[in-house]
This record gives sequence, structure tokens and C-alpha cells, in this order.
Amino acid sequence: MKRVLTAFLLAPLVLALVIFGPKWLIFAVVAAVSMLAGWEFAGLAEKCGANPPRVALLVGLAALFVGNYEWPDQTVVLLGGISVALLIYCTFRSPVERMLADATSVVFGLFYTGLTLLGLTTLRDESNGASLLVFLLCAVWAGDIVALYVGRMWGRRKLAPSLSPNKTWAGAIGSVAGSVAVTGLLLALSNLLAQWNFARVSFADETWWYWLVLAAVVNVAAQVGDLAESALKRSAGVKDSGSLLPGHGGVLDRIDALLLAAPVLWYAQVIR
Repeated sequence: MKRVLTAFLLAPLVLALVIFGPKWLIFAVVAAVSMLAGWEFAGLAEKCGANPPRVALLVGLAALFVGNYEWPDQTVVLLGGISVALLIYCTFRSPVERMLADATSVVFGLFYTGLTLLGLTTLRDESNGASLLVFLLCAVWAGDIVALYVGRMWGRRKLAPSLSPNKTWAGAIGSVAGSVAVTGLLLALSNLLAQWNFARVSFADETWWYWLVLAAVVNVAAQVGDLAESALKRSAGVKDSGSLLPGHGGVLDRIDALLLAAPVLWYAQVIR
């Protein structure tokens, strides 16, 4: 019930922000989520014996988003410069015997919880950015929900027992079907909204089959992202990355699928 109530309260707020929110507010919210996820990732790294500088990681994440907001074409330069700065900081801050673990974990944290989420803000800057994010979020959410119930009802064969013992092949297949189905509903809804002259969410720039295929691709990326975060947690010996969201665990637990799905959607748009 906590999981359902949390999702019921947050989902409409997130969709409203995506559709109606100004650029600066979307950047600020995504940056805040990134910093919370970075804090939790640092906690996982500490469980594995590293001690990444949490405050330095948060500063690096904030700098990455502020820099990308001001100079969106210089993301690679920003990422490289911040990574070097974190490496130098760990060189003089960490004990010699732990410097490698601290430096690699903090730089990976910058990439894992920062660069990946820049895909959300980059997608939102597109001409159909609101539609892309609505598609991404609904595909990921629907896949997660369907996988949960299909896996419980019909799941027998484990998908990756060493990474996530509760995930099954039935749930994974149901997840793909759920993402494709909700995308079909989005296409129908957007056509209806077009008749009411509501152009903020529209998928008319591509054929219907493109969006359905893309939904399956995004879903697979989301499931891999979920498994990757599960592997990180098992490596650290914890069940959840945090306890901020009732029924969902930590922020990292809630956005793990987006950390791969958002970049995959962005690259798919670039290739297209």
C-alpha cells in the first residue's frame, strides 16, 4: 500500500512538471534527484570499503547540471573537467591505500547518477521534448507495474537469480508487453487531444510502429538498469539504497531504470 500511495502521489506531479514546467525548474528538479541518488550511491560504495567524498560528489553533480544548462554543447568537456577535479581532490584527501577505491567510486558516481540523468533534460530540450519524456516515464512505469504482477502470478523461471532473485522471465516479458501497451494508449490519447487542439503531447512526428518498437527497446534498457542497480546493492550487502520513499526504498531504487532508459532513448533519437 505504501508503494501504491507513493506512486499515486508522485506520478501526477512528475507528469505535470514534464508537460508544463519551465526549463529551469525541470533542470533544478532533475539535478536535485541526481544529487540525492549520488548521496545514496556513495553510501553503497562505503559498504564496499571505499569512502568517496560525498560533498565533493554533490558539488560535482551540481556543477555538471549548471554547466550543461549554460553550455549544453560542452557536456563532454564539463564531465572530463569535473572528473579530473574529483581525482585531484581524492589524491590529497584520501589515504594512499584507499585512494584508488575512493577516486574510482566518486568518478563513477558522477557518471552513473549525473551524466545518465542529463538525458532527461536533453530530451526535454527537443522540439517534442515533453512528449518524449511522457513516453519514457509511462513506458518505464507501466513496464515496472506489469512485471510486478505478472511475475507474482506466473513467474517460475528466474531471470537473473544472482542479481535479483525475485525477477522472472515471465515478469520480464510482461514488462515489455506493458510498455508497448501503454505506448499504444498514449498514441490514441494524443490523437484525441489533437482534436481538442492540445499540442503539448503529440506523437505525430513519427509513425505508430516506431513508437511501439522504441517502447520495447526502452523497456529492455530499463530492465537492465534495474538489474545493474540490484547488482550494486547486492555487492554492498543491502536491500535498498535508502529509505526516503515509503514502499520504494531510496531515490536510486526508484530511478534505476531511468539511468539506462533515458540515455538509450536519447541515442535512439539521435540515430533516427
